[in-house]
Amino acid sequence: MTVENKVVVITGASSGIGEATAKLLASRGAKVVLGARRADRLTSLATTIGENASYQVTDVSKYQDVEQLVTFAYEKYGRVDVLYNNAGVMPQGFLREGKLKSYQKMLDINVMGVLHGITAVLPIMEQQKDGLIITTDSVAGHVVYPGSAVYNGTRYAVRAIMEGLRQEERDFGIRSTIISPGAVATELIQSVDNRVIEEALQDLYDPENSGSMNSLAADDIANAVLYAIDQPKHVAISEVLIRPTGQIV
Repeated sequence: MTVENKVVVITGASSGIGEATAKLLASRGAKVVLGARRADRLTSLATTIGENASYQVTDVSKYQDVEQLVTFAYEKYGRVDVLYNNAGVMPQGFLREGKLKSYQKMLDINVMGVLHGITAVLPIMEQQKDGLIITTDSVAGHVVYPGSAVYNGTRYAVRAIMEGLRQEERDFGIRSTIISPGAVATELIQSVDNRVIEEALQDLYDPENSGSMNSLAADDIANAVLYAIDQPKHVAISEVLIRPTGQIV
């Protein structure tokens, strides 16, 4: 599967990794269909990319929104080659704090958002007998650390779901890939919702430190997505784990 002329649906597309990926794939000739909650950001990004981009406002926690995004892509282009489940949030805090609303938000976006994407696109890809589903996971889906147990849990869940997807859908020619980044300088830190933890992480997520030994750039992850897509059909990149060279965890 080469990137040129492929139809790629991207959630969480309005900033950070999603935005960088949309720009990179479109520059290689892909047709990118962008979904996110912020209409103004989507409009600006689609205008910047040009004719290879279209968009629809999408809240991944709502199945109807995700279904409409996938249907929009299919009706516009007649197929969906790649779904990139990229939307996510990262509230942090200790279990003793009992932040039930934050827990529910993470489950709705990080887990149900992925399941909504899979559910919406599988009938199309099964009919095509071809397709690639990519999901942004995290190093947090591999290593548990204090103050992040629930976030870790959502990321571990995604790994399990995507492995189950790989096993269940391989006979339909559908491949699955998990991209697991370490610290990336994006807006994700704005969802931390814990002042002490946010301050501790600030340098890692500061855009000025993007591309440093301790912080990846969004473009670094976009390149990994491109690599996964730009493989022949018989090659499945099941997982890519990417850390800044200086990251300890």
